[in-house]
Amino acid sequence: MSRVLVLGGSRSGKSAHAETLVADAEAVTYLAACPPVPGDDEWAARVAAHRGRRPAGWTTVETTAPGDLLRPGTVLVDSITTWVAALMDEAGVWAGEPGSRDRLAARCDALVEAWTATPAHVVAVSDEVGLGVVPETRSGRLFRDTLGAVNQRLARTADEVWFVVAGLPQRLR
Repeated sequence: MSRVLVLGGSRSGKSAHAETLVADAEAVTYLAACPPVPGDDEWAARVAAHRGRRPAGWTTVETTAPGDLLRPGTVLVDSITTWVAALMDEAGVWAGEPGSRDRLAARCDALVEAWTATPAHVVAVSDEVGLGVVPETRSGRLFRDTLGAVNQRLARTADEVWFVVAGLPQRLR
């Protein structure tokens, strides 16, 4: 069992690097946190590119259920970024529903708890969103802050942490 976190900006090469970290595994379960969105051709093309890089023997599970991390074997999560966005949606944060922040906190806690308890060798990909400009909108700032906090919590318990810039992976721990 080991936990590896791969961070980087958009189009940094973080997903490709994460895939190399599990390339020698006999079987990989790929947890895709964001399925194709109907009518969004650009997103569908991104998802197709990721699928096209995966070996035929990998099993893809489209999920945002933290319990899906609690499986044996090798697991690749791509990505924590889209997972947190989905958790925010599920909690009602975007709609400003009463109690949504508490529900979001509980869902993020469940994700981190599953990460620390998994018997798997898990590699998770996430965007480092703290290097850019401060988002203009309240929802953008909330997303950035939530993802940053989740990334910190995952990194604290990770066995390895990588940062990928311009396709160049740098091991932080």
